[in-house]
Amino acid sequence: MKVVAFNGSPRKGGNTEHLIRHVLAVLKEEGIRTELVQVGGKKVHGCIACGKCFVNQDGKCVFDDDIINKCIGKMVAADGIIIGSPTYFADVSTETKALIDRAGFVVMANGGLLSRKMGAAVVAARRAGAVHVFDSINHFFGISNMYTVGSSYWNLGIGMNPGDVEKDEEGIQTMRNLGANMAWILNKLENGR
Repeated sequence: MKVVAFNGSPRKGGNTEHLIRHVLAVLKEEGIRTELVQVGGKKVHGCIACGKCFVNQDGKCVFDDDIINKCIGKMVAADGIIIGSPTYFADVSTETKALIDRAGFVVMANGGLLSRKMGAAVVAARRAGAVHVFDSINHFFGISNMYTVGSSYWNLGIGMNPGDVEKDEEGIQTMRNLGANMAWILNKLENGR
């Protein structure tokens, strides 16, 4: 079993990454293979609704000049997907939005490539707006026919400067619970129970 996580924060080593790493640590402890992909800070462009993915139906976006097609391939190969984003004006980062939009169209155009996979949102916020980010990511999972994994609270952590989320004890515990929940479900599926 494998979970791939996408960090939509342009701040490598920032709060979003800290939170994702807490989830991945628990998954690893439970025997799940993990991978973290840095999307934020990379040059990506948004979907232009050209519809070529519906024409070509090759599991790819027609634009192959950034990392989005590699990300889509990693999603398809994984059993679980984590998408993490900071909160920018009460919404996802630009890079996260590009990933969601372009992957979403490709997934739909190719018969539901992510159907019945596990998905979890991870959100970092300075103070507010995180619930909308959480919803935006979970809407992608829902429309992709995926199962959304929750925790003991919404999957978010509070902090401004890189590393500040480590002071958010409830946020860190929420991430650890999220990792445990995702591992439990994946292990049940793998063992057929």
